[in-house]
Amino acid sequence: MQRKWFQFWFNSPYYHILYSQRNDEEAEFLIDNLSAYLAPEKNSKILDIACGRGRHAIYLNKKGYDVTGIDLSEQSIKYAQQFEQRNLHFYVHDMRKLAYINYFDIALNLFTSFGYFETEKEHVNALKAFRKGLKIDGTLVIDYFNTQKIIKNLTQQEIKTVDGIEFHLHKFVSEGKIIKHINFEHRLKAYAFEERVQAFSFTDFERMLTKAGLQINATFGSYGLEAFNEEKSDRLILVCKKA
Repeated sequence: MQRKWFQFWFNSPYYHILYSQRNDEEAEFLIDNLSAYLAPEKNSKILDIACGRGRHAIYLNKKGYDVTGIDLSEQSIKYAQQFEQRNLHFYVHDMRKLAYINYFDIALNLFTSFGYFETEKEHVNALKAFRKGLKIDGTLVIDYFNTQKIIKNLTQQEIKTVDGIEFHLHKFVSEGKIIKHINFEHRLKAYAFEERVQAFSFTDFERMLTKAGLQINATFGSYGLEAFNEEKSDRLILVCKKA
């Protein structure tokens, strides 16, 4: 089977270099607000789907929850595993093939870690897998960018220098996807990667979640959990239950 763009890019050391300035305070702010809103019991079981290097999962665990983080990137999981302890575990795993059944109180898919696949069917299958992993009264939280605002304010060309590497970024919209081309040179070698994320709207999510047997119970537009506004909000945060 041909490897997909995300299997190359998320496993590359350059992915972590480009995004090394990611903000832990912002991640903790979201987790603080979500925990206050969802008010899980102390030793609730929480799944962090596409957990990356585990920044949300590690912080959740510090709050006293039993946390499992999964990600397709071997590199990310290898990094996260150094923080493992009794109630914190990380595994290399494909979100479309979750092995858990009726196990988690809460499943989180944060920081636009969705929309990578080619077909709607694959996305619905992933959502079905998320649903299957939840207990009967479990909650799924999806945090996606607000597609409309992103498209409206797309900076097409950008150069970012991190650790002495000059990343040339080119963003555009094509075939219903927001695409980012990432080109740079390092140690006299040229590299080219891309990110392709579906330009899902609230309506798209509503349709896919319904197909997956989930319903949206609440919607927020920021990490401060303010109301969602299609024009102005930075995020689209969906709180879902089994239908």
